[in-house]
Amino acid sequence: MNIQNEKQSFNEIKAVAKALAPYIESAKTGDGTVSRSAFYEHAHIVGSIEGNYYSMTADEFGGAVTQGGPSENVQHHIAWIDVSGPAAAAKVEFIDWSGLRFTDFFILYKKAGQWKISGKVYDSHSKN
Repeated sequence: MNIQNEKQSFNEIKAVAKALAPYIESAKTGDGTVSRSAFYEHAHIVGSIEGNYYSMTADEFGGAVTQGGPSENVQHHIAWIDVSGPAAAAKVEFIDWSGLRFTDFFILYKKAGQWKISGKVYDSHSKN
C-alpha cells in the first residue's frame, strides 16, 4: 500500500469514528434525537438486554434512548473499525450505560460522501 492509500484509509477510519460520535454522545445525554441522527432511515437494531431479545427501528431505538435518560458516567471504547470502499463495520464497547455494559456492532455505509449507520446488533452484559 502506498502512502496516499494509507492516508485515505486513515481518513476514512476517522470519518467512520466521526459518524459514530452522535450515537456515542447520546449515551451520555440520553438524547434519542441525537442518536437517531446517526442512522439511515431504513436502519434496524437487534439485540438483547439481560437475555431479553429486542428488534426495533432507529426511531424506536431513539425513543428508548430518550426513555433511558442520561448516563453521565458512561464510558466507551471504539474497539475497531474496518473499512472497505463505501462499507464499514465497527465495534464499540460501553460501560455503565444505564448501569449496563454493552457491546455494539455497527454496519455503516457511505452515501453521497456521508457515513451513516445502516444497522446495529448489540448485547448487554451483567449489571455493573
